Amino acid sequence: MTAFTGFPLTGLDFYEDLEADNSKAFWTANKKVWETAVRDPMQALLAELEPDFGTAKFFRPYRDVRFSKDKRPYKDHQGATVHATSGGGWYVQIGAAGLFVAAGVYAPSPSQLAQLRGTIDNEVRGVELENLLAALTKAGYTIGGDKLVTKPKGYAADHPRIELLRHKSLVISKDFGAPAWLDTPRAAKEIRKSWETMRPAMEWLAAVTG
Repeated sequence: MTAFTGFPLTGLDFYEDLEADNSKAFWTANKKVWETAVRDPMQALLAELEPDFGTAKFFRPYRDVRFSKDKRPYKDHQGATVHATSGGGWYVQIGAAGLFVAAGVYAPSPSQLAQLRGTIDNEVRGVELENLLAALTKAGYTIGGDKLVTKPKGYAADHPRIELLRHKSLVISKDFGAPAWLDTPRAAKEIRKSWETMRPAMEWLAAVTG
């Protein structure tokens, strides 16, 4: 495998065109662009990050349309994840809008979610997570994920961490867009830096849900 040299901007153009024409004919005619400007750079990036984060899962570019009303056959982005816990880990994505990175628990099981909420409820451990997320927010990261409209059962509406308790998934993310360094080797350094910045919170979540 060749070394990671950045994400070519032709990859972003590819996804912009795919959004306009999500058809097998377009994919077949432009598959080589996807391979050289998206697949190969992503796999080279993951190989570079593997010693520090672990083996990544490279997602298939095809959508599962069997039970979806949306029958578009191809995803409008390329993503990959490194699992740190069941239903959670680090994530990187490239698409028409550019580079997106994230970490967190995005699909916790009912038992994992119960354990997460129970730990958030703890006055010591819950405050730990609160402080970690506050630091990430200050550093420019977004705290998101699916949330309940109301409070979860068994917790008071005036709980000091009620907003965290409402989470059904908890994801930390940063949207880089298309910075000048995206098509250079510096992109790997920036992604590594972001994942390392999110590591304390990711390890907290993995310890609780793992």
